[in-house]
Parts: sequence; C-alpha cells; structure tokens
Amino acid sequence: MDLQILLDNHRRFLAFLEKRVGDRAVAEDILQDAFVRNLAKAGELPPDEIIPWFYATLRNAVVDRYRREQVKNKRLEAFAHELERTRDEGSDTDREICACVSRLTSTLKPEYADVLARVDVGGASLKEYAQEKGLTASNAGVRAHRARQALRRQLMQSCGLCAEHGCVDCTCTAR
Repeated sequence: MDLQILLDNHRRFLAFLEKRVGDRAVAEDILQDAFVRNLAKAGELPPDEIIPWFYATLRNAVVDRYRREQVKNKRLEAFAHELERTRDEGSDTDREICACVSRLTSTLKPEYADVLARVDVGGASLKEYAQEKGLTASNAGVRAHRARQALRRQLMQSCGLCAEHGCVDCTCTAR
C-alpha cells in the first residue's frame, strides 16, 4: 500500500525533480535512486506522511547531486591545472630528449642528419625537401625513412630500453 502511494505520485515527483535539475534523464536517475534507497523506510511511516517525507528526500538528493558535481568539477579543474603544470615542465623533458636525439643525429650520414633536421625538426614537407635537394618526392621519402631507421638504431644502441619505452627518464650516456 505504501509503495502504491509513491508509485501513484511518480509523475509529480519526476516533474518536481526535472524543474530543479533541468534535465529529464538526470531527474529520472535521481528519482530511481531515491526509490531504491527509500522504499523500506516508506513502509515505516504513516500513509499521510509518506509524500511530504519523499519530497524532502528528493530535495536532499538534488542537493547531494549538486554537491557531487561541484566536487567533481573541482577535481577536474585541479587535474587541468596539473596537466598545464606538467606540460610546462614537459618542455624541459622535451629539451633533454631533443639534446639526446641531436647528439645521436650527428653520428648519422650527413644526408640522413640533413633530412631529419629539415623535415622532422624543421617541419618542412618531404615535397619541399625534395625540391630543395633536387630529389624526387619518392627518393626523399625513402631517405627520410632510412634516416629514421638509422636514428632508431642509434637510439637503441646508445639508450637501450629507455629509448624503447619513451625516453622520459633518460639516464643514458653518449657511447
């Protein structure tokens, strides 16, 4: 009987919640959670107190939902600030990696070092590089591929596992 009182007022409860949260799906979630959590308690109340008590329960559920959202938003903001801080610190890591790669690039054939410096570091397209060097686009692509392979081999030889797993905490020394 007490359950029936709540079920008979389902639409009113849903409209009450929807007006407060502005989203039907969220209102339905809150209502469903409230039903699940409070059905046993409803049986302990006199029938004339069930509806006012359930509205109070719903108001509390909305407040709890907003509080959880605020906590979640604060955590997201803290995470965003941490990412920004890490990105700024990451530039030091990038410089270290670039120094390691630059050092090893000098051990490659001059044409390999040149294509890597111009295309991969300098940002030129392979087509631009090919035109500058009087090569076909295909030949420039092959040269860039071979240069990257040669650099990869040098990194593996010099840095070992640290190169294989990202060079983030590079402790290698020049060999």
